[in-house]
Amino acid sequence: MQGDVTDLKNKGNAALQKNNIKEAISLYSQAIGIDSKNHVLYSNRSAAYAKQKKYVEALEDAEKVIQLKPEWPKGYSRKGSALEFLNRFEEAKLAYEEGLKYDSDNEQLKQGIKQCNQHLTGPAGSQPINPFSNLDELKRKLKLHPKTSKYFEDQSYEQMLQELNEQPTLLASKLNDPRLQNTLSVLIGVDLDMSGANGDEPMESEEAPPAPKSETPPPSKEKPSHEQESLEEKGLGNAAYKKKDFESALAHYDKASKLDPTNMAFLTNKAAVYFEQNELEKCREVCHKAIEVGREHRAGYALIAKAFARIGNSYMREKNYASAKQFFDKSLAEQRTKDVLAKAQQCEKAMAEAERLAYINPELSLEEKKKGNDFYNAGKYPEALKCYNEAIKRNPDNATLYSNRAACYMKLLEFRLALKDCDECVQKDPNFIKGHIRKGGALEAMKEFSRAVDAYQKALEVDPNNSEATDGCRRCLHNDYQNRNNPEEVQKRAMSDPEVGRIMRDPAMKMILDQIQRDPKALQEHLKNPEVARNIQKLLDVGILSVR
Repeated sequence: MQGDVTDLKNKGNAALQKNNIKEAISLYSQAIGIDSKNHVLYSNRSAAYAKQKKYVEALEDAEKVIQLKPEWPKGYSRKGSALEFLNRFEEAKLAYEEGLKYDSDNEQLKQGIKQCNQHLTGPAGSQPINPFSNLDELKRKLKLHPKTSKYFEDQSYEQMLQELNEQPTLLASKLNDPRLQNTLSVLIGVDLDMSGANGDEPMESEEAPPAPKSETPPPSKEKPSHEQESLEEKGLGNAAYKKKDFESALAHYDKASKLDPTNMAFLTNKAAVYFEQNELEKCREVCHKAIEVGREHRAGYALIAKAFARIGNSYMREKNYASAKQFFDKSLAEQRTKDVLAKAQQCEKAMAEAERLAYINPELSLEEKKKGNDFYNAGKYPEALKCYNEAIKRNPDNATLYSNRAACYMKLLEFRLALKDCDECVQKDPNFIKGHIRKGGALEAMKEFSRAVDAYQKALEVDPNNSEATDGCRRCLHNDYQNRNNPEEVQKRAMSDPEVGRIMRDPAMKMILDQIQRDPKALQEHLKNPEVARNIQKLLDVGILSVR
């Protein structure tokens, strides 16, 4: 079965290289049908979907990669790339930053963050709101509005909308086009030819835009006659709300709605009262009604977005994160705001955590561990690794499992991953001696002998008579001494260490090293600076500096 998967994956890779994208996706999908827990297959299919410009599918596969192997940086790279293509740069940057937690030197992730920062030019590094982001919904609204419907007779108008959807930075260069001014009036709910406002203020601190005014009145009901009186009632309701006199606030908002049934703001304020009273079902019911009123009377995107967000908040209070995420996404489709985006991401994390906790089962974890041990003893290390991965997902607090997986990584020559698992193991159980010994072994394989000695000494603190730790210490001290007297080995190790490269490129450190070389007594003075002391210790560890 594993051979079939590998064969299909290799054929998919070959098809992708020849730009036969549909064939590649089909082959990867067949392989996934055989092995649905192979993260590499989802990663490859994500790349294929991105080439086919199916970015939503590429994002779904990237998220599956992260779910299956959260410590693999390429999953975050795939996710960030898909989100960039979808113009969701804030989320893309977060994905790249999450990946750097697992591989801080990954240039692809760092480059992704730089690319995202070029687009995050809004307040506090946020993504500027693009009113042209949801093109299909935007066209539907513009075709229905009498102010902009006639523009669709000219093909250049649709072309302009497409360009602004793909490159929102072109907006400033096209503002002289009267069609664009009227389009923005409809989209953001503000008549750009009018200097006044309708006096409508929401209870919240942010100001909701007034309802759009069109040059040609829509064939709807006549404007309500008691608009001013309704606004006065709303003001009384807001005052009562601030005093937490919720019954009075509801009465005023109801009266305002009767006087002007076309203004959805009265309903969203009423929903806010129900939210404060913890009557969440009533809150949602009123919000849905507000959205219907807003759609019918062409309310601005911001008001519709607020109603959807309030529904999301109500579900979030009930810890129904799936429903909350659904309505936060609807809110973001109307208008992207940093607050709602943060709540949507919070829901995603809560859902992932709930899924992780629901998956925990120590009994099934033990079964997977036994299978992994059998595969390990038979020399089938990739199969053993899969079992240990599953065992850890089923019981992530068991230190032994990380030690076993570290041993597996050692056999596969993945020493950095082995070291990471050893660190996790000894963090969960500092007295688990195998964790310290395997950490020493990983560091020894990486030729970091001084750090390996520290790991073996930690093991000896737990058991002073442990022969494996004693032999490891002796072996590392001998190798470290030999390496320090082998200039070629010192140079090779230094060149492969990014931290050493950083220190040697630092102009301040160059001056300090030159001074120490001329006057060794200056070393004591420089060691008083903690940062300089750490850098010098690193150079001593790799053998570039020596003290005689």
